[in-house]
Amino acid sequence: MVARGEIARFWSLESLHMVSTDGTTESSALVDDNGSEEDYSYEELCQASPRYLQPGGEQLAINELISDGSVVCAEALWDHVTMDDQELGFKAGDVIQVLEASNKDWWWGRNEDKEAWFPASFVRLRVNQEEISENSSSTQGEEQYSDAGKHHQKHSENKDQMRTNVIQEIMNTERVYIKHLKDICEGYIRQCRKHTGMFTVAQLGTIFGNIEEIYKFQRKFLKDLEKQYNKEEPHLSEIGSCFLHHQEGFAIYSEYCNNHPGACLELSNLMKQGKYRHFFEACRLLQQMIDIAIDGFLLTPVQKICKYPLQLAELLKYTTQEHSDYNNIKAAYETMKNVACLINERKRKLESIDKIARWQVSIVGWEGLNILDRSSELIHSGELTRITKQGKSQQRTFFLFDHQLVFCKKDLLRRDILYYKGRIDMDEMELMDIEDGRDKDYNINVKNAFKIINKSTEEVCLFCAKKQEDKGRWLQACADERRRVQEDKEMGMEISESQKKLAMLNAQKPGHGKSKGYNGCSVPPPHQSLHPIHQRHITVPTSIPQQQVFVLAEPKRKPSLFWHTFNKLTPFKK
Repeated sequence: MVARGEIARFWSLESLHMVSTDGTTESSALVDDNGSEEDYSYEELCQASPRYLQPGGEQLAINELISDGSVVCAEALWDHVTMDDQELGFKAGDVIQVLEASNKDWWWGRNEDKEAWFPASFVRLRVNQEEISENSSSTQGEEQYSDAGKHHQKHSENKDQMRTNVIQEIMNTERVYIKHLKDICEGYIRQCRKHTGMFTVAQLGTIFGNIEEIYKFQRKFLKDLEKQYNKEEPHLSEIGSCFLHHQEGFAIYSEYCNNHPGACLELSNLMKQGKYRHFFEACRLLQQMIDIAIDGFLLTPVQKICKYPLQLAELLKYTTQEHSDYNNIKAAYETMKNVACLINERKRKLESIDKIARWQVSIVGWEGLNILDRSSELIHSGELTRITKQGKSQQRTFFLFDHQLVFCKKDLLRRDILYYKGRIDMDEMELMDIEDGRDKDYNINVKNAFKIINKSTEEVCLFCAKKQEDKGRWLQACADERRRVQEDKEMGMEISESQKKLAMLNAQKPGHGKSKGYNGCSVPPPHQSLHPIHQRHITVPTSIPQQQVFVLAEPKRKPSLFWHTFNKLTPFKK
């Protein structure tokens, strides 16, 4: 942290205060559309929601629960893609049991049968960690009937409390979020605009995007939430209509999230200079903001749009069908997933193009256009036998991207080296399933075969898989490829030329061909078996993934096995 004395030497702290035209100091509170100031002070928020505002508070609470023997679960906000066995990979919406949270950045957890490290910022803790089982033992006869009645009443009361917990989390996190947005607008943007010698208008647009519009929208949204919030009996609150009423307004997040990777890059370049580090720290201190760096604050809108569906899913779980808000909550849950559909798909592709670029660089003898000129996503990969018209069989490794199918040949000695052999334009092709037996066109016996036929030239390519299941996967993958191309067209999904060019340039830099964890994470910690907390001596990763890609719960697309295969095939593998 930068000391106040050091900041003061950079410029006078008093010079940062806004002064109005009449010479009076401007209030730090923003005025809303109705002319009233914000309803919540920082102190009030800290009292109401200490674990959301105080750094380390949530972490301390988690470790206390774990130490007491409680099971602590978190839900993934977005995918954590990793090629490293020492990190825990998961999909958005997956449930992770948190086993250790002593490090603020990396937590140790379990997903299915695996235990490993995962970035804490990628998950949301469940509000209701423990639920009372609906099954309880009881005696026979009247006593059993009586116990069942008591249990039903207890379960009903418990469900009301569970719903109260989720409602309160939604309200508290929304209030804190407004505080963070206000801090960004007042503490950073306002001061940056005063220092025209340090920031151009274009730079500020890149760094902060449309966050001021988001702030204005979220204040209106919170006011509606407050009107629907039942303070005396929170479980009776009816907040579903608020999400439905404002569903079109949430579309402004698309611009912000699409801009966020560029914002991170611009901010990273500025932070290489000491004067900018001092400036942003001075802004934070003057605004009395919590001890989080500016890039952490700028990530909050991205995190927020991911949290809404998870919060609403948990709220729906504890809302009975008889509840007056059930239908609205159900509709709100679906709405908030759909609101971010385009954002999510775009972010997924932005993640994918970096890996695809590195993959192309690893291929020996690449010819023709770069893969990113037409494609932005790997759909399926695996080995197939290609049969020529002369009856000659060729064992090749195929990679199915959107719009094209690339095939390579493995080196005879080093099987992890691939040589480029060609590609097929999938836009011009038609898929045909072939029954086992003698093929009339090729006059040979085939098994597990299918054809790809050029609709213009009627040229035929015959392929055979090793197993029936492999053939089924390829047929499904080809169908998925056509569907995704159509979806991208309907949603206007395009990656800019500048982003493609940047991905290729980064992939061609020395060292970028080596297999790394997701987004160039540091070398993962050595393998360690999990011991009781007091016996653990765990080495955590030294850096956090700079997550730029996120998806909502229940992603439409199934995870691909490509990166597992790619890790085996890359020539840079040690």
